[in-house]
Amino acid sequence: MIRYIKINPHERGLLFREGDFKAVLGPGRHWYLDPLFRLRPEVVSPRSPWLAHKDLDLIAKSGKLGDEAIVIDLKDYERALVWIDGRFAALLDSDLYVIWTTERKVRVETIDARAMQLVHADLPAILRAKQAPALLEVLNVGPAHAGIWFRDGAYQATLGPGTYAFWKGVGKLALHDVDLKEQVLDISGQEIMTADKVTLRLNALVAYRIVDPLRSVIEVDGPAQALYRAAQLALREAIGAKDLDSLLADKDALARELSEALRTRAAELGMTIVSTGVRDVILPGDMKELMNKVTEAKKAAEAALITRREETAAMRMQANTAKILESSPTLMKLKELEVLEKVAGKANLTVVLGEDGLTNRVVKLL
Repeated sequence: MIRYIKINPHERGLLFREGDFKAVLGPGRHWYLDPLFRLRPEVVSPRSPWLAHKDLDLIAKSGKLGDEAIVIDLKDYERALVWIDGRFAALLDSDLYVIWTTERKVRVETIDARAMQLVHADLPAILRAKQAPALLEVLNVGPAHAGIWFRDGAYQATLGPGTYAFWKGVGKLALHDVDLKEQVLDISGQEIMTADKVTLRLNALVAYRIVDPLRSVIEVDGPAQALYRAAQLALREAIGAKDLDSLLADKDALARELSEALRTRAAELGMTIVSTGVRDVILPGDMKELMNKVTEAKKAAEAALITRREETAAMRMQANTAKILESSPTLMKLKELEVLEKVAGKANLTVVLGEDGLTNRVVKLL
């Protein structure tokens, strides 16, 4: 009929009577009269600060915990941050919690999650909690990036580099990480017909940079793909108006035309065009062979023309020399002597010169 329970110094007792919570029993011996065995004592350890019990709601709402524990009853839109002994311990969702305070120093901060964004001085420690992935959406904005966030479809803010956290379950959240660095689109493998009905393949490059992060997010789903499609259409239009010779002669003009055609569309997407370029122009096999023959013929014609020019110049010089020699007999004799000097260097030569000239006075040639 008389029963007792012993509570050690680092323990507490939970006393129930016919299913109702009656008291918290402190350290020591506790005697009670229970002839009908209606009392049910339970021993728990406050050294584990979280009280887990199947009748936690009865214990928390009894009002009999006093200074032994903290009761945390969070509404649907509330969350809680818990520090134990000066260290961040837990991130709590809406629910009922009891934390013992007899053995530990406990601090609880209740937050209204309807603001959605969590701004806190201890955010790095909060994000390390094991409950963080389930309760928080995290956006890490790197250098040369911008973060855009929307709540229920409405734009909220543009965020600079840093780490940001947002509560889940309190609204429709949309986060976008926008890269502001210069990027390059490789437009490859397009088959396009020129104005003179030659089909070719062309590879081009378009360098761009996002200058309006919000516009790049709200105007289109995937601004880079939209710019890619615009570049394809601009190339088809530009090449379709040119013949093959003019295209091959000035690819830089095509790049400039592409840049001008894309500027307006890029501005609509929140971008700016940095540069454009034509990387390769690939001709079909038969057209390539034909172009090689044309080039070979042109080079042969140029070589023949140069040869004819040189021959003409040489003949003109010989004619001028003949005229000069004809008008000057003395110069003619000197020229003859010059020839004789060259011949004498290779053979024995006896020459008798008269007034009629060299050719009529050759006596002996060995």
